[in-house]
Amino acid sequence: MMAQSNLQHYTKPLIIIHWLTLLLFIAVYCSIEFRGLFERGTDARTWMVKSHFIFGCIIWLLVWIRLFVRRAQTAPAIIPAIPDWQHKLAGLFHLSLYGLMLAMPVLGYSIVSLEGKQVDLLLFDLPNVLSANTELAHDLEEIHELIGKLGYALIGVHAVAALFHHYMQRDNTLSRMLPRIKPRS
Repeated sequence: MMAQSNLQHYTKPLIIIHWLTLLLFIAVYCSIEFRGLFERGTDARTWMVKSHFIFGCIIWLLVWIRLFVRRAQTAPAIIPAIPDWQHKLAGLFHLSLYGLMLAMPVLGYSIVSLEGKQVDLLLFDLPNVLSANTELAHDLEEIHELIGKLGYALIGVHAVAALFHHYMQRDNTLSRMLPRIKPRS
């Protein structure tokens, strides 16, 4: 966690990364959920899977940038201050979200690599660094799907918590990430 400051909002780079990550999460989930609308072997289905890989890799890169920027900047204080247990719970949820954003692309890459394939990122392919092992690939795919479903819950709880803080607790938790909303006093 970052030290508290007198800032009323997160910095512009963090706000942009936050909302861009949300858009990428929507894209990564939609691309894999909607692939079933297309028959196996079709260009459309292949594009849905490829875009899932691309969006996942972009999320992975963005989270590293986000962690670097967060490490260098302080967080705006939550006003009025929240109880310590809420602060700790928020930290646990943020850690879980970061874990999701870091682990899922690595799992996805490992699955494809273990299947003996390469991840096509349009401009280049990620090299296949793992020996083919379809059994392990299947097991990792099960884990990847389970964590993906857990991701829906984590993202949902994150959004509901922000709205709860804004409308029920009437603090500035949400407005710190929205530069055009004046923080509550």
